[in-house]
Amino acid sequence: MSVHAQVTRTVDDLLQAWNDRDLDRFTGMLTEDVHWHDLGMLHPPAVGRDAVRRFSELALRAFPDFTYEIRHPICVAEDGSRCVVPWTISATNTGPYDPPGLAPTGRRLRLSGLDYMEFRGGFIARIETWFDPAEAIEQLTGVGVRPRAGSGAEWCLVRVQRLVAAWLRRRALLLPHFFS
Repeated sequence: MSVHAQVTRTVDDLLQAWNDRDLDRFTGMLTEDVHWHDLGMLHPPAVGRDAVRRFSELALRAFPDFTYEIRHPICVAEDGSRCVVPWTISATNTGPYDPPGLAPTGRRLRLSGLDYMEFRGGFIARIETWFDPAEAIEQLTGVGVRPRAGSGAEWCLVRVQRLVAAWLRRRALLLPHFFS
């Protein structure tokens, strides 16, 4: 079996384990010291199988119907040590996201993103999950967080950003030893 086929099979198996809610199989495909950074984590990255399992349980409690769909092709490094997986997820927020204590909205989420994965000894050692958090917030709350171009909200956002930028520049001039 080619390196590309092996990596693709591993990724397919991992996401099938997730979709089957088989967290033992899911975490068993990871190294003991796996490092998973997901923009959906409201806390630091999950490090280790136990931390990944806790995050997975949290996500599945908040989104019981959460499913992954791979948008092939998977981009695999020539040596098979890493890959990028384009995906689409679908989920309905019917449970709490606790901690930190977010209440369910009952809203449906459909989101596309990418997982970057690194492999070691036939196991997944690192996962970085990337997607547009603003899109997820907008879908889950029904509230637009990005101002429309030319709107008053955009004008306010630009003014606030300029004030913060000026403050940061002034602070850097006053306290240069803190920024070196």
